[in-house]
Amino acid sequence: MNIGLALGSGSSRGWSHIGVIKELADQGIVPDIICGTSIGSLVGASYVSNNLEKLEEWVCSLTRFETARFFEINTSLNGFINTERLHHFLNEYVASANSVIEDLDKQYAAVATDLETGREVWLTKGSVLEAVWSSISLPGLFPAIKNNNKWLVDGGLVNPVPVSVCRALGADIVIAVNLNGDLIGKHLQKPKNIKKQDTGVVGKITDLVTEYTASVFPVTKSDNQAPSLFEAIASSVNITQDRITSSRMAGDPPDILLSPKLSHIGLLEFYRANEAINEGKECVQRVLPELQHVLSMT
Repeated sequence: MNIGLALGSGSSRGWSHIGVIKELADQGIVPDIICGTSIGSLVGASYVSNNLEKLEEWVCSLTRFETARFFEINTSLNGFINTERLHHFLNEYVASANSVIEDLDKQYAAVATDLETGREVWLTKGSVLEAVWSSISLPGLFPAIKNNNKWLVDGGLVNPVPVSVCRALGADIVIAVNLNGDLIGKHLQKPKNIKKQDTGVVGKITDLVTEYTASVFPVTKSDNQAPSLFEAIASSVNITQDRITSSRMAGDPPDILLSPKLSHIGLLEFYRANEAINEGKECVQRVLPELQHVLSMT
Protein backbone atom coordinates (compact mmCIF):
# COMPACT_ATOMS: atom_id res chain seq x y z
CA MET A 1 0.00 0.00 0.00
CA ASN A 2 1.44 3.34 -1.06
CA ILE A 3 0.59 6.35 1.09
CA GLY A 4 0.65 9.74 -0.57
CA LEU A 5 0.96 13.04 1.28
CA ALA A 6 -0.37 16.14 -0.52
CA LEU A 7 1.09 19.27 1.08
CA GLY A 8 -0.91 22.37 0.21
CA SER A 9 0.02 25.99 -0.44
CA GLY A 10 -0.33 28.70 2.18
CA SER A 11 2.87 30.75 2.47
CA SER A 12 4.01 31.16 6.13
CA ARG A 13 1.23 28.84 7.34
CA GLY A 14 3.10 26.07 5.54
CA TRP A 15 5.45 25.54 8.46
CA SER A 16 2.57 23.51 9.89
CA HIS A 17 3.51 20.83 7.34
CA ILE A 18 6.59 20.16 9.49
CA GLY A 19 4.34 19.36 12.45
CA VAL A 20 2.09 17.17 10.30
CA ILE A 21 4.99 15.10 8.97
CA LYS A 22 6.56 14.66 12.40
CA GLU A 23 3.31 13.69 14.10
CA LEU A 24 2.48 11.18 11.35
CA ALA A 25 5.93 9.63 11.86
CA ASP A 26 5.35 9.46 15.61
CA GLN A 27 2.15 7.50 14.85
CA GLY A 28 4.06 5.10 12.60
CA ILE A 29 2.70 6.61 9.36
CA VAL A 30 5.42 7.25 6.79
CA PRO A 31 4.31 8.37 3.31
CA ASP A 32 5.84 6.86 0.19
CA ILE A 33 4.87 9.70 -2.14
CA ILE A 34 5.25 13.42 -1.35
CA CYS A 35 3.60 16.02 -3.56
CA GLY A 36 3.67 19.70 -2.71
CA THR A 37 2.40 23.02 -3.97
CA SER A 38 4.20 26.27 -3.12
CA ILE A 39 5.33 26.15 0.54
CA GLY A 40 4.20 22.50 0.52
CA SER A 41 6.77 21.76 -2.18
CA LEU A 42 9.47 23.42 -0.09
CA VAL A 43 8.75 21.51 3.13
CA GLY A 44 8.21 18.31 1.15
CA ALA A 45 11.57 18.68 -0.60
CA SER A 46 13.30 19.29 2.74
CA TYR A 47 11.69 16.12 4.10
CA VAL A 48 12.65 13.84 1.22
CA SER A 49 16.17 15.34 1.28
CA ASN A 50 16.52 14.44 4.99
CA ASN A 51 16.79 18.09 6.01
CA LEU A 52 13.51 18.47 7.91
CA GLU A 53 15.07 18.64 11.38
CA LYS A 54 17.52 21.25 10.18
CA LEU A 55 14.73 23.27 8.55
CA GLU A 56 12.61 23.10 11.70
CA GLU A 57 15.44 24.32 13.90
CA TRP A 58 16.07 27.29 11.60
CA VAL A 59 12.46 28.38 11.10
CA CYS A 60 11.79 28.18 14.84
CA SER A 61 14.68 30.59 15.41
CA LEU A 62 13.43 33.03 12.77
CA THR A 63 12.62 36.55 14.01
CA ARG A 64 10.58 39.38 12.49
CA PHE A 65 13.80 41.15 11.58
CA GLU A 66 15.24 38.07 9.87
CA THR A 67 11.97 37.65 7.97
CA ALA A 68 12.16 41.26 6.77
CA ARG A 69 15.67 40.69 5.41
CA PHE A 70 14.27 38.30 2.80
CA PHE A 71 12.48 41.23 1.18
CA GLU A 72 13.82 44.22 -0.69
CA ILE A 73 12.69 47.18 -2.77
CA ASN A 74 13.19 45.89 -6.30
CA THR A 75 13.20 48.68 -8.87
CA SER A 76 12.76 46.17 -11.73
CA LEU A 77 9.28 45.39 -10.30
CA ASN A 78 9.83 41.66 -10.84
CA GLY A 79 9.14 40.99 -7.18
CA PHE A 80 10.11 41.88 -3.65
CA ILE A 81 12.11 38.80 -2.66
CA ASN A 82 15.85 38.97 -2.05
CA THR A 83 16.61 36.08 -4.42
CA GLU A 84 20.24 35.70 -3.33
CA ARG A 85 19.27 35.25 0.32
CA LEU A 86 16.42 32.89 -0.64
CA HIS A 87 18.72 30.76 -2.77
CA HIS A 88 21.15 30.43 0.12
CA PHE A 89 18.29 29.38 2.43
CA LEU A 90 17.00 26.76 -0.01
CA ASN A 91 20.47 25.34 -0.57
CA GLU A 92 21.21 25.18 3.16
CA TYR A 93 17.90 23.91 4.58
CA VAL A 94 15.95 22.31 1.72
CA ALA A 95 18.23 20.53 -0.77
CA SER A 96 21.74 20.78 -2.17
CA ALA A 97 22.30 22.59 -5.45
CA ASN A 98 23.09 19.35 -7.29
CA SER A 99 20.21 17.28 -5.86
CA VAL A 100 17.90 15.79 -8.49
CA ILE A 101 14.41 14.41 -8.01
CA GLU A 102 15.21 11.06 -9.64
CA ASP A 103 17.81 10.30 -6.96
CA LEU A 104 15.53 10.90 -3.96
CA ASP A 105 14.57 7.96 -1.73
CA LYS A 106 10.86 8.78 -2.07
CA GLN A 107 8.71 9.81 -4.99
CA TYR A 108 8.43 13.59 -5.08
CA ALA A 109 6.61 16.14 -7.22
CA ALA A 110 6.19 19.91 -7.08
CA VAL A 111 3.31 21.72 -8.74
CA ALA A 112 3.74 24.97 -10.67
CA THR A 113 1.67 27.02 -13.13
CA ASP A 114 2.63 27.78 -16.74
CA LEU A 115 2.28 31.58 -16.89
CA GLU A 116 1.60 31.60 -20.64
CA THR A 117 -1.02 28.85 -20.90
CA GLY A 118 -2.34 28.69 -17.33
CA ARG A 119 -1.76 24.95 -17.32
CA GLU A 120 -0.70 22.89 -14.34
CA VAL A 121 2.90 21.66 -14.47
CA TRP A 122 4.08 18.65 -12.47
CA LEU A 123 7.81 18.77 -11.78
CA THR A 124 8.89 15.15 -11.25
CA LYS A 125 12.38 15.22 -12.77
CA GLY A 126 15.46 17.38 -12.67
CA SER A 127 16.77 19.80 -10.06
CA VAL A 128 14.98 19.71 -6.71
CA LEU A 129 15.71 23.38 -6.05
CA GLU A 130 14.46 24.50 -9.46
CA ALA A 131 11.25 22.56 -8.89
CA VAL A 132 10.75 24.20 -5.49
CA TRP A 133 11.62 27.67 -6.75
CA SER A 134 9.14 27.30 -9.60
CA SER A 135 6.38 26.13 -7.28
CA ILE A 136 6.79 28.94 -4.70
CA SER A 137 6.95 31.88 -7.13
CA LEU A 138 3.95 33.76 -5.78
CA PRO A 139 2.97 36.50 -8.29
CA GLY A 140 3.67 39.97 -6.95
CA LEU A 141 6.37 38.78 -4.56
CA PHE A 142 8.58 36.46 -6.63
CA PRO A 143 9.69 36.79 -10.25
CA ALA A 144 8.48 34.08 -12.66
CA ILE A 145 11.03 31.28 -13.14
CA LYS A 146 12.04 29.80 -16.51
CA ASN A 147 12.04 26.00 -16.31
CA ASN A 148 12.18 23.75 -19.39
CA ASN A 149 11.48 26.78 -21.62
CA LYS A 150 8.32 27.67 -19.67
CA TRP A 151 7.78 30.67 -17.42
CA LEU A 152 6.45 29.17 -14.20
CA VAL A 153 4.75 30.68 -11.16
CA ASP A 154 3.12 29.46 -7.95
CA GLY A 155 1.27 26.15 -8.31
CA GLY A 156 -1.42 27.32 -5.90
CA LEU A 157 -3.07 29.15 -8.78
CA VAL A 158 -4.14 25.84 -10.33
CA ASN A 159 -3.81 23.03 -7.75
CA PRO A 160 -3.40 24.29 -4.16
CA VAL A 161 -3.67 20.81 -2.58
CA PRO A 162 -2.16 18.29 -5.03
CA VAL A 163 -4.27 15.21 -4.29
CA SER A 164 -4.49 14.41 -8.01
CA VAL A 165 -0.71 14.35 -8.35
CA CYS A 166 -0.36 11.85 -5.50
CA ARG A 167 -2.90 9.55 -7.13
CA ALA A 168 -1.23 9.85 -10.54
CA LEU A 169 2.09 8.82 -8.99
CA GLY A 170 0.53 5.66 -7.56
CA ALA A 171 -0.80 6.52 -4.10
CA ASP A 172 -3.46 4.11 -2.81
CA ILE A 173 -4.26 6.32 0.18
CA VAL A 174 -3.91 10.13 0.07
CA ILE A 175 -3.56 12.29 3.16
CA ALA A 176 -4.04 15.94 2.19
CA VAL A 177 -3.18 19.10 4.12
CA ASN A 178 -5.29 22.16 3.30
CA LEU A 179 -3.88 25.35 4.84
CA ASN A 180 -6.49 27.73 3.45
CA GLY A 181 -9.81 26.42 4.73
CA ASP A 182 -10.60 29.20 7.21
CA LEU A 183 -8.78 32.23 5.82
CA ILE A 184 -11.14 34.32 3.71
CA GLY A 185 -11.16 37.87 5.04
CA LYS A 186 -9.34 36.99 8.26
CA HIS A 187 -5.81 37.94 7.22
CA LEU A 188 -6.48 41.63 6.52
CA GLN A 189 -4.30 43.59 8.90
CA LYS A 190 -5.02 47.10 10.16
CA PRO A 191 -1.94 49.31 10.08
CA LYS A 192 -2.02 52.83 11.45
CA ASN A 193 -2.87 55.76 9.22
CA ILE A 194 0.41 57.39 8.35
CA LYS A 195 0.53 60.91 6.92
CA LYS A 196 2.23 61.14 3.54
CA GLN A 197 4.83 63.91 3.73
CA ASP A 198 6.53 63.55 0.37
CA THR A 199 4.90 62.90 -2.98
CA GLY A 200 8.21 62.49 -4.82
CA VAL A 201 10.37 59.40 -5.36
CA VAL A 202 11.44 59.27 -1.70
CA GLY A 203 7.81 59.48 -0.61
CA LYS A 204 6.76 56.67 -2.93
CA ILE A 205 9.53 54.42 -1.67
CA THR A 206 8.58 55.25 1.91
CA ASP A 207 4.96 54.36 1.21
CA LEU A 208 5.99 51.03 -0.32
CA VAL A 209 8.21 50.18 2.65
CA THR A 210 5.35 51.12 4.99
CA GLU A 211 2.95 48.80 3.14
CA TYR A 212 5.45 45.94 3.32
CA THR A 213 6.40 46.37 6.95
CA ALA A 214 2.74 46.67 7.93
CA SER A 215 2.13 43.22 6.45
CA VAL A 216 5.10 41.69 8.26
CA PHE A 217 4.65 43.63 11.49
CA PRO A 218 0.87 44.02 11.91
CA VAL A 219 -0.47 47.06 13.69
CA THR A 220 -3.89 48.70 13.88
CA LYS A 221 -5.58 50.85 11.23
CA SER A 222 -8.86 52.56 10.54
CA ASP A 223 -11.70 50.49 9.05
CA ASN A 224 -11.96 53.04 6.24
CA GLN A 225 -8.36 52.74 5.11
CA ALA A 226 -7.85 50.75 1.93
CA PRO A 227 -5.87 47.49 2.14
CA SER A 228 -2.17 47.85 1.38
CA LEU A 229 -0.49 46.32 -1.66
CA PHE A 230 0.53 43.19 0.24
CA GLU A 231 -2.87 42.84 1.90
CA ALA A 232 -4.54 42.98 -1.51
CA ILE A 233 -2.17 40.34 -2.86
CA ALA A 234 -2.80 38.13 0.19
CA SER A 235 -6.57 38.49 -0.12
CA SER A 236 -6.53 37.69 -3.83
CA VAL A 237 -4.35 34.63 -3.34
CA ASN A 238 -6.47 33.33 -0.45
CA ILE A 239 -9.75 33.74 -2.33
CA THR A 240 -8.39 32.11 -5.47
CA GLN A 241 -6.86 29.17 -3.65
CA ASP A 242 -9.91 28.61 -1.44
CA ARG A 243 -12.25 28.42 -4.44
CA ILE A 244 -9.92 26.23 -6.50
CA THR A 245 -9.24 23.90 -3.57
CA SER A 246 -12.97 23.39 -2.97
CA SER A 247 -13.53 22.63 -6.64
CA ARG A 248 -10.56 20.29 -7.05
CA MET A 249 -11.22 18.27 -3.91
CA ALA A 250 -14.91 17.93 -4.70
CA GLY A 251 -13.91 16.07 -7.86
CA ASP A 252 -10.97 14.18 -6.35
CA PRO A 253 -11.28 14.06 -2.55
CA PRO A 254 -8.44 12.75 -0.38
CA ASP A 255 -8.95 9.77 1.89
CA ILE A 256 -7.99 11.92 4.88
CA LEU A 257 -8.16 15.71 4.97
CA LEU A 258 -6.11 17.64 7.52
CA SER A 259 -7.14 21.28 8.00
CA PRO A 260 -4.90 23.11 10.48
CA LYS A 261 -6.53 26.16 12.07
CA LEU A 262 -4.17 28.88 10.93
CA SER A 263 -6.25 31.97 10.12
CA HIS A 264 -4.45 33.93 12.85
CA ILE A 265 -1.14 33.65 10.97
CA GLY A 266 -0.63 36.18 8.19
CA LEU A 267 0.71 35.54 4.69
CA LEU A 268 4.26 36.70 5.49
CA GLU A 269 4.51 35.88 9.20
CA PHE A 270 7.20 33.25 8.73
CA TYR A 271 8.54 34.00 12.21
CA ARG A 272 5.50 32.27 13.79
CA ALA A 273 6.79 28.80 12.98
CA ASN A 274 6.39 27.37 16.47
CA GLU A 275 2.64 28.10 16.44
CA ALA A 276 2.20 26.65 12.96
CA ILE A 277 4.20 23.49 13.69
CA ASN A 278 2.31 22.83 16.92
CA GLU A 279 -1.03 23.24 15.14
CA GLY A 280 0.15 20.82 12.46
CA LYS A 281 0.80 18.20 15.12
CA GLU A 282 -2.51 18.85 16.86
CA CYS A 283 -4.50 18.64 13.65
CA VAL A 284 -3.12 15.11 13.05
CA GLN A 285 -4.07 14.15 16.59
CA ARG A 286 -7.64 15.40 16.05
CA VAL A 287 -8.22 13.03 13.12
CA LEU A 288 -6.12 10.13 14.40
CA PRO A 289 -9.05 7.72 14.95
CA GLU A 290 -10.28 8.31 11.39
CA LEU A 291 -6.74 8.02 10.04
CA GLN A 292 -6.14 4.71 11.80
CA HIS A 293 -9.51 3.41 10.61
CA VAL A 294 -8.80 4.24 6.95
CA LEU A 295 -5.34 2.71 7.07
CA SER A 296 -6.60 -0.46 8.78
CA MET A 297 -9.14 -1.06 6.00
CA THR A 298 -6.54 -1.22 3.22
